[in-house]
Amino acid sequence: MTGERPIGEDDLQAYVDGRLPLSRREAVRAYLDDHPALADQVGQEIEQREALRARLAFKAAEPIPSRLRVANLMAAQRRPPRGRPAAIAAAVAGLLVGGVLGAAGMAWLSTGPSRVAETSVSNNAIAAHRIYVSERLHPVEVPAEQEAHLVQWLSRRVGKPLTAPNLNAQGYRLIGGRLLPDSGEAAALFMYENAGGNRLTLYARSGGTDDQTSFRFESQADVSAFSWIDNGLSYVVTAKADRAQLLPIAEAIYRQFEATGDPAKGRL
Repeated sequence: MTGERPIGEDDLQAYVDGRLPLSRREAVRAYLDDHPALADQVGQEIEQREALRARLAFKAAEPIPSRLRVANLMAAQRRPPRGRPAAIAAAVAGLLVGGVLGAAGMAWLSTGPSRVAETSVSNNAIAAHRIYVSERLHPVEVPAEQEAHLVQWLSRRVGKPLTAPNLNAQGYRLIGGRLLPDSGEAAALFMYENAGGNRLTLYARSGGTDDQTSFRFESQADVSAFSWIDNGLSYVVTAKADRAQLLPIAEAIYRQFEATGDPAKGRL
C-alpha cells in the first residue's frame, strides 16, 4: 500500500458497481480484508445491487420507443423551425426517460410515489408491531389454530388473496393474526414467535397501486423492517433483529409467495 493513495468512498462505490480498474481492485480487497465490518457492508451492497439488476433486467430488454431513437431525434431537429418545438419536446422526453431509468437503477434511494406510500405503510406497520408484540394476553384476534379462517377473513377484508407463510424453518411459528385500519384501508397483521419468545410480524394492506418495488430496509430504535410493494399489496416484515438476521426471513416469505403462485407474491 506504500505510495498508493488511501482507499476512499469512490473506490468502494466503484468496487460495488464492478467499475473499479483491476490495478486498484486488489488494493481495495486487501483494505476490506483488514476491515471486516466494512467488508460485510460492502458485501451486502453488492448483493443488493445484483438483486436489483436481476429485478430490472426486463426493463433493459425492452426495445427503445421509435420516437426516442437517436436517428429519429436527429431527423426531428433537421425539420423546419415549425417542427422544432416537437423535436425539443422529444429530446427532453428522452432525457427524462433516461433519468427515470437511472433513478430505477438507484431504487434503494427512490422517493417516488410508490416509495412514499411504502414509507407510510412501513411506519404504520412498525407502530402496530410495537403495540401488539408486547401484548401477552391478547396479541392476536384469531389464533393459529384457526389459520384457515384467519387467512380467509383477512383476505376478504383486505380485498386481496393472502397467505400466512410457514416460518418454522426460520425458527418462528404462527401464533395468529388480526385486522387493523391503515389510512382508510384494511390491513392484515400476522404474528409469529420463536422459542425465545421473540415475536415477528408480517403486515399486508392494499397498496392502491400495481407498482412493484425492491426490498427497502429501515431500522427504528430496537426494531428493523423490510418492506416492498407488489401486485397492489404493500408488505412489511418487522422484528427486533438486525438487518442480517431479518433479510433471510423476508427472502423466505418472498420465496414462499413465488413458489405457491400466490397473486399477492412479493419480489426482490
